[in-house]
Amino acid sequence: MELDYEKLGLKVGLEIHQQLNTKRKLFCNCPTIIRDDEPHGEIKRILRTSQSEMGEIDKAALIEWEKNKFYIYQYYNDSNCLVELDEEPPHPPSKEALEIGIQVSLLMNMNIVDEIHTMRKLVIDGSNTSGFQRTMYLSSDGYIETSYGRVRIASLCLEEDACRKIEENKNFIKYRVDRLGIPLLEITTEPDITSPKMGKESAKRIGMILRATGKVKRGLGTIRQDVNISIKEGARIEVKGVQNLDLIEKIIENEVLRQINLLEISKILRDRGAKVIYKIIDLTEILKDTESKVLKNSLKKRNGKIKGVLLKGYGGLVGREIQPGRRLGSELSDRAQETQKMNL
Repeated sequence: MELDYEKLGLKVGLEIHQQLNTKRKLFCNCPTIIRDDEPHGEIKRILRTSQSEMGEIDKAALIEWEKNKFYIYQYYNDSNCLVELDEEPPHPPSKEALEIGIQVSLLMNMNIVDEIHTMRKLVIDGSNTSGFQRTMYLSSDGYIETSYGRVRIASLCLEEDACRKIEENKNFIKYRVDRLGIPLLEITTEPDITSPKMGKESAKRIGMILRATGKVKRGLGTIRQDVNISIKEGARIEVKGVQNLDLIEKIIENEVLRQINLLEISKILRDRGAKVIYKIIDLTEILKDTESKVLKNSLKKRNGKIKGVLLKGYGGLVGREIQPGRRLGSELSDRAQETQKMNL
């Protein structure tokens, strides 16, 4: 399907995270290496909520705390230190990392701040031992040129990377701290990208600028792109953690198709007067003899129970394809699973 992206009002912004190849981590003297050998030890932590200076408790943190999970952090005696385990205050930031950040800022025509301050960004998933990520705002208001036009660069920050997730179940999450603290550049564009091809080219241009410094890490996992996408009357969504630049064009195309189809379905539902009856009904007895493999597996996995809500007026739409390989039913299923997680 040939789409008129200008008529659709497509807007795309990128958020690029690039690890730096420095001699030391951002706030300690440990090496910036990732290891696959057996860790030397581990510590166990639990999340505790606390009030802010305004006497408030973060709602997202409260939800995580109520899950009653604990976190395990694996470490190496010869390449990790007490800073990474949050048992020692952070050291002064890496001068090398700061210089790389300033160099990239200049290559992207950005205005560098007069003073650099370290800020704290709340982290509630346990991926940082301190409970927050340290971030430094370096520059703003830059731009890059593409064959489709100029893309403005809103900001460039220098921050510490998070721990690596090794294992997770309903009781705990296991992390490894070898990645924690590796200097990371966060580059955010304005939503100036107006086509999938422009999105791919913009990401490649920024990648070329980063590699031109000779000071960035290479390989899978060292650069990650978050892609923000919206069309007129649609909602802005964020596709996180895209590691392959060649996927960006297809991701934008598929998301535009998804939003077009959801808008069409939304109009049909409004015309029908459709609604969701938010009353959970036990369907176990009705579906106990089902031939559906999906429902059979659910009966095995969900303690022998299937529950649902009534979608009044949705007849014939749940199986409708909204993007290649994805139907409206999958969208509803994902929403139900996220709601369930929030209620755990």
